[in-house]
Amino acid sequence: MILTARVVSKVFSPFYLPLVGLIALFVFSYLSMLPVFYKLTVLLLVYVFTALLPTLLIRLYRNSQGWSLIELGSRERRMVPYVISILCYFTCIYLMNVFHIPHFMGSILMAALLIQVACAIINIWWKISTHTAAIGGVAGALMAFAMIFAFNPMWWFCFVMVLSGAVGTSRMILRQHSLPQVVVGFIIGLAAAFFVILKL
Repeated sequence: MILTARVVSKVFSPFYLPLVGLIALFVFSYLSMLPVFYKLTVLLLVYVFTALLPTLLIRLYRNSQGWSLIELGSRERRMVPYVISILCYFTCIYLMNVFHIPHFMGSILMAALLIQVACAIINIWWKISTHTAAIGGVAGALMAFAMIFAFNPMWWFCFVMVLSGAVGTSRMILRQHSLPQVVVGFIIGLAAAFFVILKL
């Protein structure tokens, strides 16, 4: 059970979910008509700045402090990783604007950035689950894009909710979060992504 929880937490890391959102946008929206090379370039840019770079920098920071992954998970030690992630996401959004990448793609990154900032601020007083905030962001983005593109998201939404339950349960099994931290994280992610994408 512990091994399964670790795998679920790793696979559904918050760093990979903006990439998943963009892939979904490329597959299910009119953006699928864009050239393959262009889509791959955008995905590579997003991967570097929202997954690869934050992961490497946070690992370097953790190693420099001599902390294990569990020790880094304490509320007091999470602020520097949050700042690293926020700066990487901000840089990615800036580059997307410089290269005039279509706004629907940027809105996913803006939502992810807002979720990171909200979690970082809340973390000052109370530990919150970034994993469930990220999967909540996927649910919120799905609802927003369903309204924008006028499609029925029911089956996809059910699938995301099942994944959310698995992610939240894995975080509790690993004793990284309590039930309230998991639920509040999901709600914040859902609300932030939904409203940011609808407004942009």
